[in-house]
Amino acid sequence: MCAVTLTALGLTTSQALAAPAPRPRPWQARHLADIAHQHAQKSRAGELGPLSAAKADGGGADDGDEAENSAEATEQFTEARTAPGVVAPGAYGAAWAQLQSMPHTAGTWNQVTDKPYNSDDPRYRDVNSNSSGGSGNVTGRITGIAADDDGYVYAGGANGGVFRSRTGGGHWQAISDKLPSLSTGALNLDGTGRLWYATGESNTGATSYVGTGVYVLADPQHGEFQPGNRVGGAELESTTIHALRFAGGRVWAATSRGVWSHSTTDLSGPWTLEFAPNPSYLPGGADAKAPNAPYKNIANDIAIDPKDPSKVVLAVGWRSGDTYNGFYAKAADGTWQRVSSLGDLPTGAGDVGNVTFARSKDGSRYYAIDQSPTKLTSDPDSGLQGVYVSKSGSPFGPWTLIADKDKLKGSGSALQDPGYQPGIQSWYNQFLQVDPNNADHVYLGLEEVFETKNGGASWITPGPYWNFGFPCWSIDPAKQTGDCSPTTHSDQHAVAVGSYHGKTSVYVGNDGGIYSRPLNGAVDSGGHAKDWKSLNDGTIDTLQYYSVGVGTDPAGHGVAVSGGLQDNGESILRARDKVMGSNFGGDGGDTIVDPNNGCNVAAEYVYLAVSVTQNCAVNDGSWSTDPTKATTYAVAPPDNQLGGAGARFIAPITTDDRNTNTWVAGGRHVWVQDKGFAIRSGDEWKAAYDLGAGHVATAVAASGGTVYAGWCGPCNNQGFTRGIATGNADGTGWHQLNLPVDGAMPNRYVSSLAVDPADAQHVYVSFSGFSRSWTEGPGAGVGHVFESRDGGATWTDLSANLPDVPADSLRLLPNGGLALGTDLAAFYRAPGAKNWQVIGDNLPTTTVMQLRTGPDGRLYAATHGRGIWSIDPSRLGRGHHGQEG
Repeated sequence: MCAVTLTALGLTTSQALAAPAPRPRPWQARHLADIAHQHAQKSRAGELGPLSAAKADGGGADDGDEAENSAEATEQFTEARTAPGVVAPGAYGAAWAQLQSMPHTAGTWNQVTDKPYNSDDPRYRDVNSNSSGGSGNVTGRITGIAADDDGYVYAGGANGGVFRSRTGGGHWQAISDKLPSLSTGALNLDGTGRLWYATGESNTGATSYVGTGVYVLADPQHGEFQPGNRVGGAELESTTIHALRFAGGRVWAATSRGVWSHSTTDLSGPWTLEFAPNPSYLPGGADAKAPNAPYKNIANDIAIDPKDPSKVVLAVGWRSGDTYNGFYAKAADGTWQRVSSLGDLPTGAGDVGNVTFARSKDGSRYYAIDQSPTKLTSDPDSGLQGVYVSKSGSPFGPWTLIADKDKLKGSGSALQDPGYQPGIQSWYNQFLQVDPNNADHVYLGLEEVFETKNGGASWITPGPYWNFGFPCWSIDPAKQTGDCSPTTHSDQHAVAVGSYHGKTSVYVGNDGGIYSRPLNGAVDSGGHAKDWKSLNDGTIDTLQYYSVGVGTDPAGHGVAVSGGLQDNGESILRARDKVMGSNFGGDGGDTIVDPNNGCNVAAEYVYLAVSVTQNCAVNDGSWSTDPTKATTYAVAPPDNQLGGAGARFIAPITTDDRNTNTWVAGGRHVWVQDKGFAIRSGDEWKAAYDLGAGHVATAVAASGGTVYAGWCGPCNNQGFTRGIATGNADGTGWHQLNLPVDGAMPNRYVSSLAVDPADAQHVYVSFSGFSRSWTEGPGAGVGHVFESRDGGATWTDLSANLPDVPADSLRLLPNGGLALGTDLAAFYRAPGAKNWQVIGDNLPTTTVMQLRTGPDGRLYAATHGRGIWSIDPSRLGRGHHGQEG
């Protein structure tokens, strides 16, 4: 097993485990037990650090031993888009506005991943798969849910927009694709049946998925969101929104720039800023350009007294702690002041982090979850302060503790190992839902789904993290998850109650999509639900891909498409499959697929933890009794052992464009191996070049033995530095390119490189982030795509009419044209042309993380929120006439 730091392994949503079991379990499950043990040891040694505490205190990215891949992934995703400084509000909105007037090429994107994705596919029960864990069909992270009593359910993807079901879940239809942002912060139905969509996901606490405000759909059962449905003006542009609450004819919004309110009847006026704890850090303020400005006014939720809407409590604070963290209420003089006493619910800055409120329909109860910044850094097992109830129904309490980590651990939780117990990710995972007909019946979401029917006196775990470790579990491919009942995916974010044909259900959203069960469903003797139903039927595709790889299916009839996903492993779609399978678990990073054999796959977990298979990782689980029958091999380059010091969270791996047996991987070093998919050990990599202490690769490309590697270090906005090194795969001729630092070439994150296979001195580079028009930072410069014809000695800006938006992936096409994936769209520059065009039609407005060409001649786009799509690149130069691609 690879030695990886705690930060590297990070306890993702697909990696939890129950008490030790006598039977071998998949690598992800065994792996978590080891990581939890490391986490506990670090806590005892006083080595745990806060999540991005440096940001709250004016510093940069995470550099502590945090226990969450989710935090590290998000922080690095953000770094790439904000370095070298802070991005001003409105940047994405301006880019989207420019996009609307750009010409399109011919062709139509076809959705590749519009099929169910079975995380328990019985074909793939090899050593690195999570198949048999019990979460069944999955999709990407769902961060907002609303439901009515007519069978209409609305689900919002983290970066995939809003989907509607008319059948109580399933048969989904996208209804927000015309909006400039598909990032979901909150989704609510108001008392008149209107659907409110708050854009800008806040669960990760970072600034990657900022939105463009709040939108209202008057007839959600039939209509679709339009840009003109926005409430107010641009006040909430470029914020994240954690919650919307309604009372007294007003809607309140808890955002990353404080608490705002607006009339629910007159939607045209501006939003009113109700409270910002540090107003000088807001846009236009004296400290607005400070590196920690995005973290100084975070609001998490609003509790409004149902009997008196003038009585309001605000939950404000950054998850890792800051002096402004706490609860606030209006004083007699109209100013917002700290609330000093709420009963058991603590009010000190060190004990108030991420908070969620929920009230009963009859007004008799208020419930709250509180995550503690202090526990985040001191408790080896959990960051949860507690779950509380106000039996007066008033947000002012008195509040009583009804659950903590230990009580939930003893309720049937799968999280028993020291170092990873209920609430370990309570900064990221929270929901609360009160049964509309029973104020003592509550659903609680953390990593798992908990339930009480007696106001918190006792709890059960209807939705355990997974089934590994339970006596009912087995890896037998004849069964989904042994003799256990299916569970939900882990890491809970959203919840709602609705009815269809008179039957009431609870709907939960998590890192694996949306699930439902009867509101008063059945459980087994351990308190685990027997009636969860996955609603991820393939018509809702919010999958968050980092990568895509395509190869000819060895069984014939077409291609096999693989891709690495945020917290949903590696997916594989064989040529005639009607259901995608998952052959690698955990977080899926970069991917290499043999174009001549789509079952030759190299999949990255995180931090260059690369594994390889030559049979699509097909396995019936027999490796669990005979280890020699495993068909997946760990081949991580040595930098993986250094965790975050040795590689980016999602580190680049690729093949030489002219020799698929030569692989290049980027960490602190540039690693090369020439055995292709026959590699069986990480010792077979050779270090071609040391990028230098504190430097890690962000992009690699190779052609004919010439290698280019983009790097950063530091990679955050505290002294950000970037560069490009080049040399030969055999380790000779390496040197750093002398890139301009005066703004002639951006001092921003190098996101992609592409080399001309006919001339290795002809190279292209793309840069993430925004230009100096939006970015306050040294040398942000202008432009996103540059070309060199002399091996990087000189560069020409090719950006021309490209929108000023982060660029993510370059692909040189066979005709000499250039394709570019960005955070808004994919673009094409024809050979000899100056300007760019939007590629085809039908691709949703979401992040295009990677572009790859397949042996079928098609161009594939891995999006971080709407799955994988493909188009015929031969049509791109034919002009726009909207025919099928």
